[in-house]
Amino acid sequence: MLPVKQSFPSSAAIDAAGAVHSGFSRLGDLDLENKSIAITGGSRGIKGIADILRATAKELGSRKALPFVIPAMGSHGGASAEGQRKVLESIGIDEARIGAPIHSSMEVVSLGTTKHGLKIFCDKLAYQADGIVVCNRIKAHTTFKGAHESGIVKMLVIGLGKHRGALEAHSLGFDRFHEILPAAAELVLSKTKVICGIGLIEDAYGRLVRIEVLPPEQIMSREIELLKEAKRVMGRLLLDRIDVLIVDEMGKDISGSGLDSNVIGRSSWGLPGFVAPPIQRIIVRDLTPASKGNAIGIGLADFTTRNCAEKIDPSITYTNAITAHVMQSGKIPIVAENDEQALKMALATSRLSNPDAPRIVRIKNTKELETIWVSKPYQALIKASSNLEVIGEAKTVGFSKNGSLFFE
Repeated sequence: MLPVKQSFPSSAAIDAAGAVHSGFSRLGDLDLENKSIAITGGSRGIKGIADILRATAKELGSRKALPFVIPAMGSHGGASAEGQRKVLESIGIDEARIGAPIHSSMEVVSLGTTKHGLKIFCDKLAYQADGIVVCNRIKAHTTFKGAHESGIVKMLVIGLGKHRGALEAHSLGFDRFHEILPAAAELVLSKTKVICGIGLIEDAYGRLVRIEVLPPEQIMSREIELLKEAKRVMGRLLLDRIDVLIVDEMGKDISGSGLDSNVIGRSSWGLPGFVAPPIQRIIVRDLTPASKGNAIGIGLADFTTRNCAEKIDPSITYTNAITAHVMQSGKIPIVAENDEQALKMALATSRLSNPDAPRIVRIKNTKELETIWVSKPYQALIKASSNLEVIGEAKTVGFSKNGSLFFE
């Protein structure tokens, strides 16, 4: 296999604290003295998220406000207050680092019902605060497509809605999310004291390339444009077709679906819009420690290893799957004893145009896609592409005595 560098569109990384400061400056004079302000903390492993929340708390503090952070997530952390606090701590969001207290609760208040019949809820602590700052990464969703996907709008409805709100929203089905999310977010904005939204964009290299602080009246319209930009710079596999994709690790810290559907072309609902090279078989080798046993998305793979399967916490995984109505994502694929057996089974069940030269790709995960490994049949494609470059010597795939994959 050959080490290959994939090139994606990008721009220079930005100074998080500086971007937050300038963004708040454009909001004008906010009367925040002695007012409690809730800042949302999500469950995703966003680059520099702790620095962004710290800068936000500092900006609010400079206006003599009393900021605090709330976990804004549905079923994550086992849908418990303490579990969600631990999720924040696992991604570096703690009181000492942020410079503001973290208040975690699963209590919600009802905000009303949308025209689609969706009951809307809001975290009680955030609702009772004098203001709310909604911070989230804007990116392509892993289950549906629309003008608004993952971002501030989703955080308003699913994140602030906590477990109860997430259950209600997902009960209507992902095939309707493109219409129910915007309507629900409009209701939340009309019923709560959101003072601004902070939209983040990461490029394919995991760098923050944009931070925008948006007044509440611009959140709905501006997020549409920011989503287009996020999709333009996102990572993907720049190949034509794949017989077997080997994924070294998956997890909630990598993607909300464990395996990013925008990369593998498979989604739990089978909805259209996920453009990726055709992949016959997917092997998942391991689960990230930060997932804490949540293996949501494992069902999108064809094979996994016993090493990975033994790290799965069914309770946490099933809570996530049932809350989001994505039962396919919670199913366990065929479990191989080791990497060697998994690869043999994947090749044996693939329809290979050339059995002596299968097209095999190995990636670390579906987020870090700059350097990948590909089998030699891709050489012609690499030579013809301006976005693919061989960056080292070819290495032979080997297996240890216990069947673990390594490069000789």
